[in-house]
Amino acid sequence: MRKYPNPMNPSVVGVDVLERIVDSRGRLHSYRLLSTEWGLPSLVRAILGTSRTLTYIREHSVVDPVGKKMELCSTNITLTNWVSVSERLVYTPHPEDPGRTVLTQEAVITVKGISLGSYLESLMANTISSNAKKGWAAIEWIIENAERALS
Repeated sequence: MRKYPNPMNPSVVGVDVLERIVDSRGRLHSYRLLSTEWGLPSLVRAILGTSRTLTYIREHSVVDPVGKKMELCSTNITLTNWVSVSERLVYTPHPEDPGRTVLTQEAVITVKGISLGSYLESLMANTISSNAKKGWAAIEWIIENAERALS
């Protein structure tokens, strides 16, 4: 819930909680709107035919304290006429070492009606992969700062 803002991913410039509920099984559901500033390369902006770099992402997360699992699903809601990105992250305890965490990440990238679509898909896939590494660093940063705040 404290993933943003963080110094590892400055592209997220705003987070709005739309709804947060606890279901009958004790799982916390959060629905958020993320405002992101994509540093799109000029070639990509030319391909998309836009100078727009501020985009919005819909995010739904489920934290299951009993199952010790967190699932986060996000989908862009801006630029969907050209590119749709749906991403799913699942954090679970390592089966052999419960002190460690396993992250499973999957993403579906769909480029529509754009010349050089495969180039754009490749660029997006590389960005998502790179951001996964930043995500780990961000989680560690959040934990360290939360521990300091409690001390």
